[in-house]
Amino acid sequence: MNLLSGWRSVLALNGQRRSRIIGVLAVLAVAGLLQACSTLKLAYNQTPGLAYWYLDGHFDFLDTQSLRVKDDLAGLQTWHRKTQLPGYIDALQKLQLQLPLDITADAACAVFTDVRGKLMAVSEQAEPAVAAVVASLNAGQLVQLERRFAKGNAEYRGDFMEGTPQDRQGKRVEQLRGRAERLYGRLGEPQRAVLSQRTAQSRFDASMLYAEKLRRQQDVLRTLRPLIAGQAAPEKTQAAVRGLFERTLNPTDPALRQTRNALNDENCATFAALHNSTTAAQRFHAVQTLQRYEQDFRTLNAE
Repeated sequence: MNLLSGWRSVLALNGQRRSRIIGVLAVLAVAGLLQACSTLKLAYNQTPGLAYWYLDGHFDFLDTQSLRVKDDLAGLQTWHRKTQLPGYIDALQKLQLQLPLDITADAACAVFTDVRGKLMAVSEQAEPAVAAVVASLNAGQLVQLERRFAKGNAEYRGDFMEGTPQDRQGKRVEQLRGRAERLYGRLGEPQRAVLSQRTAQSRFDASMLYAEKLRRQQDVLRTLRPLIAGQAAPEKTQAAVRGLFERTLNPTDPALRQTRNALNDENCATFAALHNSTTAAQRFHAVQTLQRYEQDFRTLNAE
């Protein structure tokens, strides 16, 4: 993960890894909704601490930085609780109306687009705090960041690039199945067949995405180096952070942007196919799951 994805773990509620998750399941995972119901409220309330732990592991903050980051994370969560949770509740209510029926890929993508907009709103809100922390970093902390990048890269290769093609495909199917079952309950043979078929036909290319991961990391390092230790004016630092955020969310390379859009469309179609293969009982289970999430968010919003 890079600096942006780490800071966006505040929105993600529990810092989900940015793996390729199908359709609306990706949206729910990013929004932090696919936690066990008994832990959702606890995870949300612990988000500033979890996000600090994640970021500190990447930068090894000094004492003065730690105080600033903890305060900023707490403030960001307060803003999120007051301004963003009502939108989550509304989104969950809409999903509950859709899930008993068959859905289209376009409907799945509409949900993804809505939540992506919420992610962008949080990035914008976090921008000044991120810029202030960036300006306080030192050269040794960028070395620490490079080490963490290398560790994450090794984990990615182990998860997605090692073993036979059949092994890699099987691992992806199991990952997707586990996430789907958090929403629908136990999948039957028809749903497992959909996941296997769609995964086999997917244009997902771990090697290409790994190359993009490396490029994005170098972009982070190139962007941060001239900004650390207060080398740049505050407005220049914030503008550079904003540019980094935008490049992460919207790649400037047309070919990469086209590939990412194609994968998003494919994920939406896969989720629609999976959902449309579910039974009435599985859809009822999904609605009940979202109802519990909605109640949890209502409780959090009222606190």
